[in-house]
Amino acid sequence: MTFSKFRQLIVTLLLIGLAACDGEQASISAITASAPASAASGSSNGLQVSLVMKTLTNPFFIEMEKGARRAAQETGTRLEVKTATQETSIEQQIKIVEDTVKRGTDAIVIAPGDSVRLVPALKQAQQAGIHIVNIDNRLDARAMVAQGMRPVPFISIDNEAAAFASAMELSRRLPAHAAVAIIGGIPSADNAKQRSLGAQRAFQQAGMQLVANKSAYWKIDDAYTVTQSLLKQHPNLRGIFCANDMMAIGARKYLTDSKRAHILVAGFDAIPDARLALARGELVASMDQQGNEQGYQGVKTALAMLAGKRVPGELLIDSVLVRGTTP
Repeated sequence: MTFSKFRQLIVTLLLIGLAACDGEQASISAITASAPASAASGSSNGLQVSLVMKTLTNPFFIEMEKGARRAAQETGTRLEVKTATQETSIEQQIKIVEDTVKRGTDAIVIAPGDSVRLVPALKQAQQAGIHIVNIDNRLDARAMVAQGMRPVPFISIDNEAAAFASAMELSRRLPAHAAVAIIGGIPSADNAKQRSLGAQRAFQQAGMQLVANKSAYWKIDDAYTVTQSLLKQHPNLRGIFCANDMMAIGARKYLTDSKRAHILVAGFDAIPDARLALARGELVASMDQQGNEQGYQGVKTALAMLAGKRVPGELLIDSVLVRGTTP
């Protein structure tokens, strides 16, 4: 199977249930859904929470949406879900927030694609009296202060510690002083920075030789190309830590195509395709960061704020290391 066909297959599977759309602007309204109050809750509480995510092309965010819907159904809350086309579609996400402020909502639960660029739009939301809950990727504290934005609750995992665990599992399976590389996400995203730092710490502690740290912007095809470039520059490479599983799948695909199966890859997210790869020994590790629970707690926290309750400034959810079979 060629890489282009492979990528088409992956994307097709991940986009099940999403409407086809032409252009970024059209996709803002296409990838939108609302959940009515659940019969299980008995009645509506009259509140609306807007969940704004990066994309639904990554199964991690599909799980996040499921968790948010679970919380909405339990409480009789109307849930509006909006996403951009890709994790790199930051301008789309900004427009979604701005449009949500214009239409009105009670609370926004957001997994921001960028830690800085979303801040001005979210400040507008606060000024409009909308409660904000930050999940997954932390907003930049200095940017928030500069914009005069009040602190908001943050719900995620300890990304640095989780990446450390995944990279350490990779290191454990490599020879001493092996050459390793990091393939990271969007450089301006805090979770990408933290995962890079965690992997660097693991490689240093394990005595590995870190030869490169490149970004593939969370994407399968970018990771395929980056891996190809890495091997040209560092033919002695033995291991790659990827900051999400989409990139790990792209890296692994290039290594398979180029008959370099001896190079080990660790990922992050424990999405279904990665779990299959782990079971087949194609990946050595991934981290389950419980996206379902992040979405659930995001909505519950928003509702607590709307009820006037005090909520913690930070809620860190446990991440779980998922090991692959021994190659």
